[in-house]
Amino acid sequence: MARGWESKSVEMQIEEREHTVTPPGNTIADAGRKRETELLELTRKRLLGEIEGTHNPRLKEQKQRALSFVENRINELNRA
Repeated sequence: MARGWESKSVEMQIEEREHTVTPPGNTIADAGRKRETELLELTRKRLLGEIEGTHNPRLKEQKQRALSFVENRINELNRA
């Protein structure tokens, strides 16, 4: 049985898509990590500003712990 032009075209597109290699750093997971890193960097900058403007030692300590957590998470994402 002869196949029509359209079915051959669709088949070729499917085969082409299956053989296309996704470049490194261009996956959904990579995009999610990049977005999370950007958000954590913004949080880090905000915390640094809040630490500078805080005079209460207990509040400053809490902000320092939060900053430490954010920096550790950024390091974890950069290692992945």
